[in-house]
Amino acid sequence: MADLEFPWHLACMHWFTAHLRRLHLVLIRRGHSREDSEDLIQEAFLRVKAYCDGGGEVREPEAFLVRSVLNLARDRHESAHRDLYVAQPVEDLVILDTAPHPEEVLDTEQRLNELRQTLNAINPRTCEAFFLHRIDGLSYAQIAEHFDISVSAVEKHIAKAMSAIGRRLLQP
Repeated sequence: MADLEFPWHLACMHWFTAHLRRLHLVLIRRGHSREDSEDLIQEAFLRVKAYCDGGGEVREPEAFLVRSVLNLARDRHESAHRDLYVAQPVEDLVILDTAPHPEEVLDTEQRLNELRQTLNAINPRTCEAFFLHRIDGLSYAQIAEHFDISVSAVEKHIAKAMSAIGRRLLQP
């Protein structure tokens, strides 16, 4: 029995190696890496061999193998991206509303107004130093250079602003 299988395998191997380059090009043109294309071609060849061993007849071996490789590539792509698809219709999906409730918006606006009033009540230079640091991201040294003051003076300005904001936030 082994003698009967050998010529078939030899013929398949010859045919396989003759068409290997074309199969690689087909897969690479479709965006697969060389390693992926080798895996897909090998798997397709094994499936074709199993089909033939099971009594199946292949009239156009090259077309059959190309179609098998492309089907395997499609199946692998779909299974790799299966988590992107949902089985139920879009109409049945629950969509969460992440927008804040009107009460939350009003509360936030009130807190921002209070913060604005607090910052307007402090020294304008202290307020500007605070914004340069917290909003613009400047370092204490850069702020000191901007105002032509010492870094220690900048630290005091930032501390005053933070203290005023902290006191305001702690008020009921």
